[in-house]
Amino acid sequence: MIRNMKNLSIFVCICTAITLLLAITNTFTAPIIEKNQSASANKALFALMPDASGFEQVDTSGYTLPATVSEIHRETSGLGYVMTLVTSGYASDMVIMCGVRTDGTVSGAVCLSSNETLGKEKTYGEQFVNKDAAAVDAVDVIGGATKTTAAYKNAVKDALNASIILGGGSVDIRTEEEILADNLAAALPAGEEQFERLFLVEVLDGIDAVYKAENGAGYVFVMGEQFAGVLSNGTVVTEGVADPAALSGAVQRLEAVVLEEIDLSAYPDLLNTVLSAKKTPSGNFVVETKGAGYGIKGGNEYHPASGEYIVVRVSMTPNGKIIDCLTVSEAETDGLGDACADEKFYGQFVGKTEENYTEIDAISGATMTTDGYKQAIERAFAALSALRGGAQQ
Repeated sequence: MIRNMKNLSIFVCICTAITLLLAITNTFTAPIIEKNQSASANKALFALMPDASGFEQVDTSGYTLPATVSEIHRETSGLGYVMTLVTSGYASDMVIMCGVRTDGTVSGAVCLSSNETLGKEKTYGEQFVNKDAAAVDAVDVIGGATKTTAAYKNAVKDALNASIILGGGSVDIRTEEEILADNLAAALPAGEEQFERLFLVEVLDGIDAVYKAENGAGYVFVMGEQFAGVLSNGTVVTEGVADPAALSGAVQRLEAVVLEEIDLSAYPDLLNTVLSAKKTPSGNFVVETKGAGYGIKGGNEYHPASGEYIVVRVSMTPNGKIIDCLTVSEAETDGLGDACADEKFYGQFVGKTEENYTEIDAISGATMTTDGYKQAIERAFAALSALRGGAQQ
């Protein structure tokens, strides 16, 4: 017992000594580390604004800035600002530093760190030098990296917008989702700000998208830049609509849609690739098909709901034109292949035919996912061909 107590005392003394040594070491090294970090940060600031005299950090608590802006330094002689922004491309936490002159042009931009797969984003910022807000969108994209490019461009635009706000100006910094929500609410106040996007099974000429109020109050039709609210009884409540009667008619068509289930047992060749098939009163078809993406070809995590496949819902006219497309389920890699569930990707198939459905922008770094999705679309066209011909014997 005495021996155990002695060993414990020795152990405690050793731990205490180590703790003291670490504390002493930290006392001496912490200022050095902090100084080196500060020097590195200052070097980056001057690299983006070479003519600067110096920088001071800006207290942003009194401003409403884009959510991506994490830190701002003001150039002391009034040349402009250098901002640090955190955004997401195909992966999270892409850190971009952007210099903005007082004349509203970019003095420099650099990606400090990212988890992107290509690495080309490291030098992409050079293309934004001397560009203003109007010219940012015209900058060439990174080949095969649509999402990374969009995130980088949006970060630069956020920096330019933040500069305007810091200078006392006003700018709309709402996200695309917030703008959409505001437009829907303004078009149909009776919808109480709760809407769902409809999967279209009928061709509605001149209409890009339809949103239905979850409380059943009516619909909002998107036609280019215009959002038109229509009550469920067909009354158009938005002023300035060119053809109110057409929208009233569209509501009647939407309310009248009843899908007829097709018995796939009559089509044995489709049973392995088509999950379901339906037909509208007007003769259009709605099919759900599956394609083998990375989730089945190479992944270790499988999606129970989709049976490991990408599941796609497609509505088509009898002559083979896609009315609408939707990713029902997917098991692809987070931050890469799961972009197939983004409307910006699957929306590319709307209006396509069997002749040109492959002419879409691929998902960067996710070839298997893209190919699997195209396979699902190919199977949808094959299903349409069979369904138009009647039951197979």
